[in-house]
Amino acid sequence: MELGKKIRQLRFKANLTQEQLADKLGIGPQAVSKWENAAAMPDITTLPLLAEVFGVSIDDLFDLTNEQRFNRIENRMDIEEDLPQDVFMEYEEFLKSQLNDEQNKKRATELLAYLYWHRMDSFARRAKRYAEEAVRLSPAEKGCQWMLQKAAGHAAWDWNIHNHSAAVEFYREIVKAAPDDELPYAYLFDNLLADHRTDEAEELLERYAALPGVNPVHVGVYRAHIALARFDAQTADRIMEELGERYPDDFVYLFEAAQYYAGKCDYDRAIALYERSFELEPRRPRFQDELQAIADIYEIRGDKRRAAETWGRIVDLLENEWGLTEEVELTQARRKKASLLEKA
Repeated sequence: MELGKKIRQLRFKANLTQEQLADKLGIGPQAVSKWENAAAMPDITTLPLLAEVFGVSIDDLFDLTNEQRFNRIENRMDIEEDLPQDVFMEYEEFLKSQLNDEQNKKRATELLAYLYWHRMDSFARRAKRYAEEAVRLSPAEKGCQWMLQKAAGHAAWDWNIHNHSAAVEFYREIVKAAPDDELPYAYLFDNLLADHRTDEAEELLERYAALPGVNPVHVGVYRAHIALARFDAQTADRIMEELGERYPDDFVYLFEAAQYYAGKCDYDRAIALYERSFELEPRRPRFQDELQAIADIYEIRGDKRRAAETWGRIVDLLENEWGLTEEVELTQARRKKASLLEKA
């Protein structure tokens, strides 16, 4: 439905004359008449007040399809770091209303998760900022440290806090329900190995390796990480070196090897592998994982200039390969580059 016809329909429903609607909007009645007759369109700044008068959302004014509304919600979260409370509640209400529609349930569920994560991330950044200030003001108080650890995801010493048993149980259920899907195995491996549950990981690996189409590089990499989690670095290194001899130019090997050596603080080797992995990345547009890892290594080493240069490469990647212009990811990359240059 055209916007003018929608305004007329909503005006009749609200039992308002054109003059009454114009008074509420602070405009002349001729403007309302022009809208309804498609001779003019409301100014974009009028839309929020128009929606408020009719008790609808701005999206409702345009009679968008569900798919269009899904896309608008996703795009706005991509672009804005913080959503106003009224917008958050509007999106939440709409997405929840779609959960009983089998056709829309999957998309609505994914976007609800994104919406809550977006809000959580926004609040976590604020919590981190205030928690850091609280630690500076009271460095001897444990409560301040605890808040910062929760907000920023810092390491926790207590095993009952940092173990991943809940995640392990969740992904066990997923693997059991979808035994032929590779991805849940990967997340289960990650959490088992993070807790050094190597016997369970080794048992899982035998099932994983038997799946059709599994990349043998991944199987070898997991064998190396199981050895490393058993504190057998010599065996783990040997497995990675053998994989390198067998798959020297394989993108999957190069990336996984870079991850492996970065985790061992063998930074020079990790940077070389990340650069080679980024060069041979077959997908276009390429992801920024390798460049971000390189930037992190330079920052760990205290080389702020090279870290800033690498973030500049990330900005270039996001602009020229991904075509981003104002999305949160690009804004944060530019901000990180500027911050590092200032420190350098």
